[in-house]
Amino acid sequence: MDNIVESSYLNDAFNAIVYILTAFSLFWVGKRVYQLFHPTIDVQDELVIKDNFAFSIAHTGYFTGLLIAIGGAIVGESNGLIADIFDILIYGLLSILLLNMSIFINAKVILRQFSVEKEICVDRNEGTGLVEAASAIASGLVIFGAVSGDAIAPLWAMVDGSSDYLSYAPYMGIVNTLQYWFIGIVLMIFTAWFYNKILPYNALDEIEKDNVAVGFGFAGALVAIAILVNHALMGDFESWTATFTKVGFEMLIGIILLPVARYLTDKILLPGQNLTDELVNQEKANVGAGLIEAFSYIGGAILITWCI
Repeated sequence: MDNIVESSYLNDAFNAIVYILTAFSLFWVGKRVYQLFHPTIDVQDELVIKDNFAFSIAHTGYFTGLLIAIGGAIVGESNGLIADIFDILIYGLLSILLLNMSIFINAKVILRQFSVEKEICVDRNEGTGLVEAASAIASGLVIFGAVSGDAIAPLWAMVDGSSDYLSYAPYMGIVNTLQYWFIGIVLMIFTAWFYNKILPYNALDEIEKDNVAVGFGFAGALVAIAILVNHALMGDFESWTATFTKVGFEMLIGIILLPVARYLTDKILLPGQNLTDELVNQEKANVGAGLIEAFSYIGGAILITWCI
């Protein structure tokens, strides 16, 4: 009996090492793909020569989003080591591509008012760096939800011809992932627009002015909605009706959460102070107040996922 237990433990340990090495290989690919999407940025120069903290924030956010996105391909029920590695590589590479596309789209749509690269690499705008990092993390959460569940397992059937998997069209896992990702990106863009509308000031104008406090709040709003979208997308695919119902319900809660959380921040977390004044109506913006605002959004989103 002890020999069986020991053998099982060694097998699990070996599999874990293989999964970790596969994940590290995907990280290396993710680093290369980032450079392809940002050919004019010298990453090493920004990090260690210029000591650009704004870029460090954004780049750390990218790797955090990359970790989360790749995680969607790793977690879940095992189908055997070879099948698992195959699926991790396929969906990991897809996740890397979608993450970089998400960051590009968000920069061109959500932050279209200014050049993100100029703000981060030339002006060293830490507020923009925060929002860029949040964009990557939020995209990673959306991708995690998109690739998790039973949709990814059948891909190995295209190689080994397993009858258990061929009853499910193998390509549908990728199709569902792409559709889920598209839904998530649209919702993130809508969230950014809605968040800016409920504010008594223009968040993008403030972020362009290097207002780190406002950057924290904006970043928190993006991540909070992504947490809810991630929660709605996770799990096995049932039907598009069920998916849209769940996503729509949690998105509605998220839209309600933003103004409510901001009000509670103003009245409970910052008693006796006006949040807007702390962020934009004084000579030096209160970065701590922005951080608390971001916490209220993210904390509220996490609490909602625990309760529904």
